[in-house]
Amino acid sequence: MKISFDFEKPLAELQQQIDKVVQIEDKNKLDMSATIAELQTKLEQAQKDIYGNLTGWQKVQISRHPERPYTLQYIELMCDDFIELHGDRTVGDDKAIVGGFATLGGQTVMIIGHQKGRNTKERQFRNFGMANPEGYRKALRLMKLAEKFNKPVITLIDTPGAYPGLEAEERGQGEAIARNLLEMSVLKVPVICVIIGEGASGGALGIGIGDRVLMLDNSWYSVISPENCSTILWKTWENKERAAEVLKLTSTEMLKNKLIDGVVKEPLGGAHQDPVAMATILKKQLIKELKELKQKDVNQLVSERIDKFGSMGVVIEDEPEVAEPAAKQPE
Repeated sequence: MKISFDFEKPLAELQQQIDKVVQIEDKNKLDMSATIAELQTKLEQAQKDIYGNLTGWQKVQISRHPERPYTLQYIELMCDDFIELHGDRTVGDDKAIVGGFATLGGQTVMIIGHQKGRNTKERQFRNFGMANPEGYRKALRLMKLAEKFNKPVITLIDTPGAYPGLEAEERGQGEAIARNLLEMSVLKVPVICVIIGEGASGGALGIGIGDRVLMLDNSWYSVISPENCSTILWKTWENKERAAEVLKLTSTEMLKNKLIDGVVKEPLGGAHQDPVAMATILKKQLIKELKELKQKDVNQLVSERIDKFGSMGVVIEDEPEVAEPAAKQPE
Protein backbone atom coordinates (compact mmCIF):
# COMPACT_ATOMS: atom_id res chain seq x y z
CA MET A 1 0.00 0.00 0.00
CA LYS A 2 1.57 3.25 -1.10
CA ILE A 3 -0.96 5.45 0.68
CA SER A 4 -2.89 4.22 3.71
CA PHE A 5 -5.08 5.70 6.42
CA ASP A 6 -4.76 5.29 10.17
CA PHE A 7 -7.32 2.48 10.30
CA GLU A 8 -5.32 0.61 7.62
CA LYS A 9 -2.06 0.53 9.64
CA PRO A 10 -2.52 -3.12 10.75
CA LEU A 11 -2.78 -4.09 7.07
CA ALA A 12 0.31 -2.08 6.16
CA GLU A 13 2.28 -3.74 8.97
CA LEU A 14 1.26 -7.24 7.84
CA GLN A 15 2.18 -6.40 4.26
CA GLN A 16 5.60 -5.20 5.43
CA GLN A 17 6.14 -8.48 7.28
CA ILE A 18 5.28 -10.42 4.13
CA ASP A 19 7.67 -8.33 2.06
CA LYS A 20 10.50 -8.89 4.58
CA VAL A 21 9.96 -12.65 4.63
CA VAL A 22 10.00 -12.72 0.82
CA GLN A 23 13.27 -10.77 0.81
CA ILE A 24 14.84 -13.18 3.31
CA GLU A 25 13.64 -16.13 1.25
CA ASP A 26 15.17 -14.73 -1.93
CA LYS A 27 18.42 -13.66 -0.28
CA ASN A 28 19.12 -16.87 1.67
CA LYS A 29 17.53 -19.31 -0.80
CA LEU A 30 15.24 -20.66 1.91
CA ASP A 31 11.76 -22.15 1.62
CA MET A 32 9.52 -19.90 3.71
CA SER A 33 6.31 -20.53 1.80
CA ALA A 34 4.52 -21.76 4.95
CA THR A 35 5.31 -18.53 6.82
CA ILE A 36 4.25 -16.42 3.83
CA ALA A 37 1.00 -18.35 3.48
CA GLU A 38 0.25 -17.89 7.19
CA LEU A 39 0.87 -14.13 7.01
CA GLN A 40 -1.16 -13.89 3.82
CA THR A 41 -4.10 -15.59 5.53
CA LYS A 42 -3.84 -13.14 8.43
CA LEU A 43 -3.75 -10.23 5.99
CA GLU A 44 -6.84 -11.42 4.12
CA GLN A 45 -8.76 -11.91 7.37
CA ALA A 46 -7.70 -8.49 8.64
CA GLN A 47 -8.86 -6.91 5.37
CA LYS A 48 -12.29 -8.52 5.71
CA ASP A 49 -12.58 -7.42 9.35
CA ILE A 50 -11.55 -3.81 8.69
CA TYR A 51 -13.26 -3.14 5.36
CA GLY A 52 -16.39 -5.00 6.41
CA ASN A 53 -16.96 -2.68 9.38
CA LEU A 54 -16.05 0.78 8.13
CA THR A 55 -17.47 3.84 9.89
CA GLY A 56 -19.00 6.74 8.01
CA TRP A 57 -15.85 8.84 8.37
CA GLN A 58 -13.63 5.99 7.18
CA LYS A 59 -15.74 5.68 4.04
CA VAL A 60 -15.37 9.42 3.50
CA GLN A 61 -11.61 8.98 3.71
CA ILE A 62 -11.62 6.16 1.16
CA SER A 63 -13.82 8.21 -1.19
CA ARG A 64 -11.08 10.88 -1.19
CA HIS A 65 -8.15 8.51 -1.76
CA PRO A 66 -5.81 10.22 -4.27
CA GLU A 67 -5.48 7.03 -6.32
CA ARG A 68 -9.22 6.47 -6.62
CA PRO A 69 -10.47 6.33 -10.24
CA TYR A 70 -11.95 9.54 -11.61
CA THR A 71 -14.38 10.11 -14.49
CA LEU A 72 -11.86 10.06 -17.36
CA GLN A 73 -10.29 6.84 -16.08
CA TYR A 74 -13.69 5.16 -15.88
CA ILE A 75 -14.46 6.31 -19.41
CA GLU A 76 -11.15 4.91 -20.65
CA LEU A 77 -11.71 1.56 -18.94
CA MET A 78 -15.44 1.15 -19.72
CA CYS A 79 -15.90 2.67 -23.17
CA ASP A 80 -14.66 1.67 -26.60
CA ASP A 81 -14.34 5.29 -27.69
CA PHE A 82 -14.99 8.79 -26.35
CA ILE A 83 -15.40 12.13 -28.09
CA GLU A 84 -15.08 14.94 -25.56
CA LEU A 85 -17.18 18.03 -26.14
CA HIS A 86 -16.24 21.42 -24.70
CA GLY A 87 -17.75 24.70 -23.60
CA ASP A 88 -21.12 26.11 -22.61
CA ARG A 89 -21.29 28.40 -25.69
CA THR A 90 -21.47 31.44 -23.39
CA VAL A 91 -18.50 31.85 -21.02
CA GLY A 92 -15.96 29.09 -21.57
CA ASP A 93 -14.98 25.49 -20.95
CA ASP A 94 -15.02 24.43 -17.30
CA LYS A 95 -12.33 21.77 -16.79
CA ALA A 96 -13.96 20.51 -13.58
CA ILE A 97 -16.70 18.82 -15.63
CA VAL A 98 -15.97 16.67 -18.67
CA GLY A 99 -18.41 15.08 -21.07
CA GLY A 100 -19.03 13.72 -24.51
CA PHE A 101 -20.40 10.85 -26.59
CA ALA A 102 -19.01 7.38 -25.88
CA THR A 103 -19.72 3.78 -26.80
CA LEU A 104 -20.68 1.61 -23.83
CA GLY A 105 -21.48 -2.04 -24.45
CA GLY A 106 -22.12 -1.38 -28.14
CA GLN A 107 -24.50 1.54 -27.61
CA THR A 108 -23.89 5.28 -27.84
CA VAL A 109 -24.32 7.22 -24.60
CA MET A 110 -23.57 10.70 -23.33
CA ILE A 111 -21.21 10.51 -20.34
CA ILE A 112 -20.73 13.57 -18.13
CA GLY A 113 -18.79 13.75 -14.90
CA HIS A 114 -16.70 15.69 -12.44
CA GLN A 115 -12.95 15.43 -12.94
CA LYS A 116 -10.26 15.90 -10.29
CA GLY A 117 -6.49 15.89 -10.65
CA ARG A 118 -3.71 13.54 -9.58
CA ASN A 119 -1.08 16.14 -8.71
CA THR A 120 -1.01 19.80 -7.69
CA LYS A 121 -0.90 21.10 -11.25
CA GLU A 122 -3.78 18.89 -12.40
CA ARG A 123 -5.85 19.70 -9.32
CA GLN A 124 -5.52 23.42 -9.99
CA PHE A 125 -6.35 22.86 -13.67
CA ARG A 126 -9.48 20.90 -12.70
CA ASN A 127 -10.28 23.31 -9.84
CA PHE A 128 -10.30 20.33 -7.44
CA GLY A 129 -13.47 19.01 -9.10
CA MET A 130 -15.48 22.10 -8.11
CA ALA A 131 -17.48 23.29 -11.09
CA ASN A 132 -18.34 26.87 -12.01
CA PRO A 133 -21.71 27.86 -13.54
CA GLU A 134 -20.31 27.31 -17.04
CA GLY A 135 -19.55 23.72 -16.06
CA TYR A 136 -23.18 23.01 -15.18
CA ARG A 137 -24.33 24.85 -18.29
CA LYS A 138 -21.95 22.76 -20.37
CA ALA A 139 -23.39 19.63 -18.77
CA LEU A 140 -26.93 20.78 -19.58
CA ARG A 141 -25.96 21.58 -23.17
CA LEU A 142 -24.62 18.03 -23.57
CA MET A 143 -27.74 16.52 -21.99
CA LYS A 144 -29.99 18.43 -24.38
CA LEU A 145 -27.77 17.27 -27.25
CA ALA A 146 -28.20 13.67 -26.09
CA GLU A 147 -31.96 14.23 -25.90
CA LYS A 148 -31.97 15.59 -29.47
CA PHE A 149 -30.35 12.40 -30.76
CA ASN A 150 -32.25 10.13 -28.35
CA LYS A 151 -29.16 8.88 -26.50
CA PRO A 152 -29.08 7.90 -22.80
CA VAL A 153 -27.23 10.11 -20.31
CA ILE A 154 -24.81 8.80 -17.68
CA THR A 155 -23.35 11.12 -15.06
CA LEU A 156 -20.42 10.32 -12.75
CA ILE A 157 -20.44 12.46 -9.62
CA ASP A 158 -17.32 13.20 -7.58
CA THR A 159 -17.10 16.71 -6.14
CA PRO A 160 -16.49 18.41 -2.78
CA GLY A 161 -19.11 20.94 -3.89
CA ALA A 162 -19.82 23.60 -6.50
CA TYR A 163 -17.15 26.31 -6.61
CA PRO A 164 -18.11 28.93 -3.96
CA GLY A 165 -16.03 31.82 -5.33
CA LEU A 166 -17.35 35.35 -5.84
CA GLU A 167 -17.00 35.14 -9.64
CA ALA A 168 -19.04 31.93 -9.68
CA GLU A 169 -21.85 33.64 -7.77
CA GLU A 170 -21.67 36.64 -10.10
CA ARG A 171 -22.16 34.36 -13.10
CA GLY A 172 -25.18 32.67 -11.51
CA GLN A 173 -24.04 29.53 -9.73
CA GLY A 174 -27.36 28.99 -7.98
CA GLU A 175 -29.38 29.58 -11.14
CA ALA A 176 -27.20 27.20 -13.17
CA ILE A 177 -27.68 24.36 -10.69
CA ALA A 178 -31.41 25.07 -10.30
CA ARG A 179 -31.83 25.09 -14.08
CA ASN A 180 -30.16 21.68 -14.29
CA LEU A 181 -32.49 20.26 -11.65
CA LEU A 182 -35.48 21.48 -13.64
CA GLU A 183 -34.25 20.31 -17.04
CA MET A 184 -32.94 16.93 -15.87
CA SER A 185 -36.25 16.11 -14.22
CA VAL A 186 -38.02 16.27 -17.59
CA LEU A 187 -35.25 15.00 -19.88
CA LYS A 188 -36.83 12.66 -22.44
CA VAL A 189 -34.09 10.02 -22.39
CA PRO A 190 -32.92 7.54 -19.73
CA VAL A 191 -30.64 9.16 -17.13
CA ILE A 192 -28.37 7.22 -14.79
CA CYS A 193 -26.37 9.03 -12.09
CA VAL A 194 -23.52 7.38 -10.17
CA ILE A 195 -21.73 8.83 -7.17
CA ILE A 196 -18.20 7.49 -7.64
CA GLY A 197 -16.55 9.42 -4.80
CA GLU A 198 -17.70 12.57 -3.06
CA GLY A 199 -21.27 13.73 -3.53
CA ALA A 200 -21.42 17.08 -1.81
CA SER A 201 -24.41 19.38 -1.79
CA GLY A 202 -25.76 21.19 -4.86
CA GLY A 203 -22.49 20.59 -6.66
CA ALA A 204 -23.45 16.92 -6.87
CA LEU A 205 -27.18 17.49 -7.41
CA GLY A 206 -26.41 19.70 -10.42
CA ILE A 207 -25.84 16.53 -12.45
CA GLY A 208 -27.62 14.14 -10.08
CA ILE A 209 -31.28 13.94 -11.14
CA GLY A 210 -31.84 10.60 -12.83
CA ASP A 211 -34.08 7.60 -13.33
CA ARG A 212 -31.47 5.57 -11.45
CA VAL A 213 -29.18 7.06 -8.82
CA LEU A 214 -26.45 4.66 -7.74
CA MET A 215 -23.59 4.95 -5.26
CA LEU A 216 -20.31 3.08 -5.12
CA ASP A 217 -19.97 1.30 -1.80
CA ASN A 218 -17.33 3.67 -0.39
CA SER A 219 -18.75 6.94 -1.69
CA TRP A 220 -20.80 9.50 0.23
CA TYR A 221 -23.72 11.79 -0.60
CA SER A 222 -24.83 14.65 1.62
CA VAL A 223 -25.92 18.26 1.79
CA ILE A 224 -22.63 19.12 3.54
CA SER A 225 -19.23 17.58 4.24
CA PRO A 226 -18.56 16.17 7.74
CA GLU A 227 -15.88 18.81 8.40
CA ASN A 228 -18.15 21.73 7.55
CA CYS A 229 -21.04 20.20 9.46
CA SER A 230 -18.80 19.84 12.51
CA THR A 231 -17.66 23.44 12.16
CA ILE A 232 -21.23 24.73 12.08
CA LEU A 233 -22.57 22.59 14.92
CA TRP A 234 -19.58 22.43 17.25
CA LYS A 235 -17.36 25.30 16.03
CA THR A 236 -14.49 22.89 15.34
CA TRP A 237 -13.45 20.21 12.84
CA GLU A 238 -12.58 17.82 15.68
CA ASN A 239 -16.06 16.25 15.64
CA LYS A 240 -16.02 15.32 11.95
CA GLU A 241 -16.27 11.60 12.77
CA ARG A 242 -19.41 12.23 14.82
CA ALA A 243 -20.82 14.46 12.07
CA ALA A 244 -20.26 11.72 9.48
CA GLU A 245 -22.36 9.32 11.53
CA VAL A 246 -25.14 11.83 12.20
CA LEU A 247 -25.40 12.87 8.54
CA LYS A 248 -26.17 9.27 7.43
CA LEU A 249 -24.16 9.93 4.28
CA THR A 250 -22.94 6.43 3.41
CA SER A 251 -24.35 4.36 0.57
CA THR A 252 -25.94 1.95 3.04
CA GLU A 253 -27.79 4.70 4.89
CA MET A 254 -28.80 6.47 1.68
CA LEU A 255 -30.32 3.28 0.30
CA LYS A 256 -32.04 2.59 3.62
CA ASN A 257 -33.62 6.07 3.52
CA LYS A 258 -34.73 5.49 -0.11
CA LEU A 259 -32.71 8.43 -1.43
CA ILE A 260 -30.82 6.30 -3.97
CA ASP A 261 -31.77 3.28 -6.04
CA GLY A 262 -28.81 0.97 -5.54
CA VAL A 263 -25.28 0.37 -4.28
CA VAL A 264 -22.43 -0.85 -6.50
CA LYS A 265 -19.94 -3.01 -4.62
CA GLU A 266 -16.26 -2.10 -4.82
CA PRO A 267 -13.21 -4.40 -4.78
CA LEU A 268 -12.03 -5.19 -1.25
CA GLY A 269 -10.34 -2.09 0.15
CA GLY A 270 -11.88 0.36 -2.30
CA ALA A 271 -11.98 1.17 -6.00
CA HIS A 272 -8.37 2.39 -5.95
CA GLN A 273 -7.14 -1.11 -5.10
CA ASP A 274 -8.25 -2.44 -8.50
CA PRO A 275 -9.59 0.25 -10.91
CA VAL A 276 -9.95 -2.25 -13.77
CA ALA A 277 -12.14 -4.57 -11.70
CA MET A 278 -14.16 -1.59 -10.44
CA ALA A 279 -14.74 -0.33 -13.98
CA THR A 280 -15.82 -3.81 -15.08
CA ILE A 281 -18.34 -4.05 -12.23
CA LEU A 282 -19.71 -0.57 -12.92
CA LYS A 283 -19.95 -1.16 -16.66
CA LYS A 284 -21.97 -4.33 -16.11
CA GLN A 285 -24.33 -2.48 -13.78
CA LEU A 286 -24.80 0.44 -16.19
CA ILE A 287 -25.58 -1.85 -19.12
CA LYS A 288 -28.14 -3.69 -16.97
CA GLU A 289 -29.83 -0.43 -15.89
CA LEU A 290 -29.88 0.94 -19.44
CA LYS A 291 -31.54 -2.22 -20.72
CA GLU A 292 -34.33 -1.87 -18.15
CA LEU A 293 -34.85 1.86 -18.70
CA LYS A 294 -34.96 1.59 -22.50
CA GLN A 295 -38.02 -0.63 -22.23
CA LYS A 296 -40.01 2.20 -20.67
CA ASP A 297 -42.04 4.80 -22.52
CA VAL A 298 -40.69 8.39 -22.45
CA ASN A 299 -43.70 9.71 -20.57
CA GLN A 300 -43.38 6.92 -18.03
CA LEU A 301 -39.69 7.70 -17.52
CA VAL A 302 -40.33 11.39 -16.86
CA SER A 303 -43.37 10.74 -14.67
CA GLU A 304 -41.58 8.19 -12.48
CA ARG A 305 -38.50 10.42 -12.21
CA ILE A 306 -40.57 13.39 -11.02
CA ASP A 307 -42.57 11.25 -8.61
CA LYS A 308 -39.40 9.73 -7.14
CA PHE A 309 -37.72 13.02 -6.33
CA GLY A 310 -41.00 14.71 -5.42
CA SER A 311 -41.66 12.14 -2.70
CA MET A 312 -38.28 12.65 -1.00
CA GLY A 313 -38.43 14.49 2.29
CA VAL A 314 -42.21 14.42 2.48
CA VAL A 315 -43.47 14.21 6.05
CA ILE A 316 -47.07 13.21 6.71
CA GLU A 317 -48.31 14.25 10.11
CA ASP A 318 -51.50 13.04 11.71
CA GLU A 319 -53.98 15.84 12.12
CA PRO A 320 -54.61 16.63 15.79
CA GLU A 321 -57.96 15.57 17.06
CA VAL A 322 -60.29 18.51 17.54
CA ALA A 323 -62.43 18.21 20.62
CA GLU A 324 -66.14 18.54 19.93
CA PRO A 325 -67.75 21.56 21.61
CA ALA A 326 -69.62 20.71 24.76
CA ALA A 327 -73.38 20.53 24.43
CA LYS A 328 -75.09 23.74 25.49
CA GLN A 329 -76.99 23.34 28.72
CA PRO A 330 -80.65 24.40 28.62
CA GLU A 331 -81.39 27.57 30.55
